[in-house]
Amino acid sequence: MSCRLAFYAAAGTLLALAGCGQGTAGPDPAAPGAPHATGAYFDVRGLLDAQVRQLVASHPSVEKRVSLRGNAPETVRVPQVKWADELQIFYQADINKAALRGAYAVDSASLPGGAVRHTYRLRPGHDNAPVLRLDVTGPASQPQEVAATLRQDNTLFFGQKTLQLSLRNGRLSQYRVSGVQKLVLFDTLRYNTAARVL
Repeated sequence: MSCRLAFYAAAGTLLALAGCGQGTAGPDPAAPGAPHATGAYFDVRGLLDAQVRQLVASHPSVEKRVSLRGNAPETVRVPQVKWADELQIFYQADINKAALRGAYAVDSASLPGGAVRHTYRLRPGHDNAPVLRLDVTGPASQPQEVAATLRQDNTLFFGQKTLQLSLRNGRLSQYRVSGVQKLVLFDTLRYNTAARVL
């Protein structure tokens, strides 16, 4: 739970609990070094593992802006970041798993400037998969942006969130999490957290 508490420290307990929903394990130090597309879909895990190693080595600080329920955002600078914990929530966007093979339709589109966007959309009949959509802009070897929409819906909880990573020259430069969540007997909570790597 501490990984999401660290990321959403200014956002309160309710958001921290929602951030600790179903996810995947953190970085594997033995994973391949460079991010690349493997298997059926883009290798989100490989990209994140490589970024964590790079950020741990370079020790950058982070500036975060957190907003809840439409209130004015709070800004804080974090000089020391535990990157494996900080980026843990983004591992939930990993669709490159054997259980999800065939669950996503893949489209590619050329963008101005020569970039390419690959879009992975969840096919009907795969309601248990949390990732509704994954967009990867740029070449697989060095993406410029990765964005995902995730949802969780059951009798006790509804949540939908958008995750976004922006990279410059192969290095994480910004990341954002925004969404809405509703627990039974509690008010709906809307949140937005944006961070810039300094």
